[in-house]
Amino acid sequence: MTPNGLPTDVNSTARRGVLISGAGISGPALAYWLHRSGFEVTVVEKAEAPRGGGYPIDIRGTAVEAVRRMGILPQLREAHIGSRRCTFLAADGGEVASVKPHSIAGGADGQDLEVRRGDLTGLLHAKVRDDVEFVFGDSIDTIDQAGRAADITFRSGRQRTFDLVVGADGMHSNTRESLFGPEERFHRYLGYCFAIFTVPNTFGLSRELMMWNSPGRAAALYAVGDEDELHAFLNFHRPEPPLDVIRNPDAQRDLVAEAFAGAGWEVPGMVDAMRDADDLFFDTAGQIRMPHWSSGRVALVGDAAYAPSFLTGQGTSLALVGAYMLSHALAADRDHSASLAAYERGLRGFVAMNQAMADNGAATLFPVTARALEQRDTMLRGLATLPSAPARPAHSALVLPDPAPFTAPDASGAVNGAGRVRRRERGGAREPLTAIEPGDRMAHNL
Repeated sequence: MTPNGLPTDVNSTARRGVLISGAGISGPALAYWLHRSGFEVTVVEKAEAPRGGGYPIDIRGTAVEAVRRMGILPQLREAHIGSRRCTFLAADGGEVASVKPHSIAGGADGQDLEVRRGDLTGLLHAKVRDDVEFVFGDSIDTIDQAGRAADITFRSGRQRTFDLVVGADGMHSNTRESLFGPEERFHRYLGYCFAIFTVPNTFGLSRELMMWNSPGRAAALYAVGDEDELHAFLNFHRPEPPLDVIRNPDAQRDLVAEAFAGAGWEVPGMVDAMRDADDLFFDTAGQIRMPHWSSGRVALVGDAAYAPSFLTGQGTSLALVGAYMLSHALAADRDHSASLAAYERGLRGFVAMNQAMADNGAATLFPVTARALEQRDTMLRGLATLPSAPARPAHSALVLPDPAPFTAPDASGAVNGAGRVRRRERGGAREPLTAIEPGDRMAHNL
């Protein structure tokens, strides 16, 4: 029996019990792979039910292979949005350029996916709901690792014991804070704040994005399909993070309204709509960078460990790939210390390459000065006459190890078949500008 009293498998080896905190993307994906490898899995989620809706997200490169191995690629291809164009507007509302999405984001056209977040989370939940335990409306309160397992006390007061615990609870992870300390230690602020919400589609937009810019400010409307609703996005530069408004929705609305005072185009109406929006999400553009992704029997995955920011458009892809790599490492070695170390070795290079894409993404698409904005607009006009940008090397930099059978450690202790990070090729191909993924992402076409 395991420490939490779970049954043993056919080989009389104790089945390890794993608690996953978070039922978004990385949590259910990890649950799928762990169950497949013989683990007993419980997923706890503070929401009362699986969350639907949400903004469009991207699945690119290595992550496409991960969902293919899960067996959900055909459904995701059916759900693919396929945005047609991105139209960029000047401060007075005049058109600067209209370009194809892949001209900006880069990517493998016909292979990479753009889907509604709710479509992906719904497929992941359906894939595992009959095989793993889901506990909704609850969350982890304390984790005690003093013994030979992890003793958990939940907010509800219930207590259980697990062999391993994984925090898949997002960029503002409570699991991470309880083990490693305040988020400020690991948060790298990238100089922007943003607000996202929905507005009526009174513009007749269909599978397209329109973005207005002035120095240090951007406002966008994104039509996922031919729907009556648009996703609205307001992004603005701020040298220091506004820590005083993070937990104050009224102060957030005031800050955004102040930042966009005097703006042209449809921005005043967007600001008014934001005031009344019941689905407003406000946050800062930032990354999570940690020296280690685990402590004892507790590990982190996805945004909780290595959020790349919306400026990379890779949040979902890192979550899917990270879940795969963590499950592979845990299945390959029953020693949790060794397996968690292998997880970091196999994934850290891939994470670093993808996080690095944010370093000039903001400067390119969200210029702070009038000169930088003029240079960007000139570049956009040129893109309108050129072929689509090639896929970014970072998107496919990791080769996934085989899913089954999972390889055991060799004599040296290294895990055979561990993911390999491809070296970035130099020269030749024109680099794409950037991608954008607020919240998880608003439109890969930015």
